[in-house]
Amino acid sequence: MFDLSKMDKLSGLMRKNKIDAVVTGPSNTLEFMTGFNPVGCERFQALFITCDRRYFYICNLIYAEDMRRWFPEDAPFYVWNDGQGFHESLKKAVTDFGLTHKRIALGETIRAVDLIDMESLFSCEFVNGVSLLEELRIIKTEQDLDKMRTAARLADGVMEDLTRFIRPGMTEKEIKLKIEDLFMAKGADGLSFSPIVACGANNSRPHYREDAGVIAPKDVLLLDFGCRYQGFCSDISRTFFIGGISTEEERIYTLAGEAQAAAVKKAREGVRCCDVDRAARDCIEKNGMGDYFLNRTGHGIGFDVHEAPYISGNNERCLERGMAFSIEPGICIPGQVGMRVEDIVVINHQGETEVLNQFTRDIIIIKE
Repeated sequence: MFDLSKMDKLSGLMRKNKIDAVVTGPSNTLEFMTGFNPVGCERFQALFITCDRRYFYICNLIYAEDMRRWFPEDAPFYVWNDGQGFHESLKKAVTDFGLTHKRIALGETIRAVDLIDMESLFSCEFVNGVSLLEELRIIKTEQDLDKMRTAARLADGVMEDLTRFIRPGMTEKEIKLKIEDLFMAKGADGLSFSPIVACGANNSRPHYREDAGVIAPKDVLLLDFGCRYQGFCSDISRTFFIGGISTEEERIYTLAGEAQAAAVKKAREGVRCCDVDRAARDCIEKNGMGDYFLNRTGHGIGFDVHEAPYISGNNERCLERGMAFSIEPGICIPGQVGMRVEDIVVINHQGETEVLNQFTRDIIIIKE
């Protein structure tokens, strides 16, 4: 159900940033506000929220029944059909709510083509609203953190099960399908993103998305996956060694683990995100592998698998109680190998640094 209490915080953020209204399309942000994320398609639909806590929803007729269930009975809806298009309904809504010549922030899923249409329909200043909307959910409640703890335990359990399932000759696709099956069996609501299963040189590509690789008798396998539990996400990465581990592979993996441990140790209430990133980067750079540390050290996580705060070199935001984020420095040598260890870390409401994932970070060798 549409959580009207969340509008209080959003209204304050809008006033602080001199924003008159926020527009959110189908997205995790919309689900955070209403409890439901409709399937996105080419038909325009969005929730408009004003800085004085008024709102309306505009959608095509085919979505109206689905969406009304998540709002109070008297919620203002502007419904259009395929024969008329959304232009007239949107113009009427904007006029009714006095939004012409106002400053309007757009959420992450408002399409460029819809922005072009809106600019042609009424005069407003449109601005990027992603940071503002992320600020709305950057601090997790204790109840939110409990859900994230459960999601992390589910991910740990799936990783443990995979140590007994994975064998040489399997395809990346087989393992991907097994990951989803395991999560569903354990009570997850779904995946938080499409799993990365990367063997051989495929794992040198940090966001590898294919699945045709076959695990060799001697191989390196990178796994990166997570689930959603009651709306909140998990995310974990581990590197498995198939058939054995070479001296160089052990050196690289040990270095990735040391960098991760250094960043976790640095992550404390009041510490800047860029300083956490620097702790991991210093560890890898002083060992001569800085050119192979391609990614930021981490990203915020919660209702979305990637959200604020970002643990990167240019983010001077200080960590606060209730923030949750990944720590995942990696070493990727193009065309050769990639390894990383990733856990979710929170600054809990007691001010402690809490690592949610407990699956081992020790070297894991899988043999036939």
